[in-house]
Amino acid sequence: MAQRSQPVTSVGKMRCISCRDEYLASDAGTCKECYEEASETEEELKREIEDLKSKISFLTWLSPVDDHHRPSSVLSFTDVVLVATDDQSPPVPAHKAILVSRSPVFKAMLESEMEESRSGTIKISDVSYNVLRSFVHYLYTAEATLDENMALDLLVLAERYQVKHLKAYCEQFMTSKVNGENALISFAFANQHNAKHLMEASLSMVMDNMDKLTKQDEYKELVEKDPRLVVGIYEAYLSKQVNTAAVATEYL
Repeated sequence: MAQRSQPVTSVGKMRCISCRDEYLASDAGTCKECYEEASETEEELKREIEDLKSKISFLTWLSPVDDHHRPSSVLSFTDVVLVATDDQSPPVPAHKAILVSRSPVFKAMLESEMEESRSGTIKISDVSYNVLRSFVHYLYTAEATLDENMALDLLVLAERYQVKHLKAYCEQFMTSKVNGENALISFAFANQHNAKHLMEASLSMVMDNMDKLTKQDEYKELVEKDPRLVVGIYEAYLSKQVNTAAVATEYL
């Protein structure tokens, strides 16, 4: 049986996909007026993007830990240092104004009569010097070079000092790295640090690889350390199986 062809408005003419007016078949899918309007809109968006980039560049502070792009004057006006207490490393210089504006924890610490405010030294435990440098650099520039270990450590630090943007940034990176080998560890970490998106991605990967993951040493450790979490995994897994069976039954 022959297929019916689509109706056309008139010989050699079609309708614009934007305004629905007729246009010649030789035109590129839109009438001339809509094409020109779209081109103007595109140029306007480009100008707005460039303007936003310019504003961001203007508002971004020069990082005192950036050895390659740091004028000497930046260090001259720093008024606080952060020290990683777990290793014998040099202090990381910063500005109180930046710390206070980026973190409510630093704000409470430095605007009170706490020791850190009086001494100008903030001691941070359970963190390496490199992670602390990256943390301070992010507070100034909203930029960080991540690998899986750095993302994990920075997320913990961001949570401790309530730097939400950095936590979300690290969580997004870690979520993109979830696989069948690290899903169980990632799920436990996400649960501990309330990383919702990482938790969902990890749990999904765990449920897709249950037979394999339950044979890992990490699974046995999790059973011992946090059996409640293992119960949650099995509840989610069984719920998924029930839903899958229910959907399959509908098509029988």
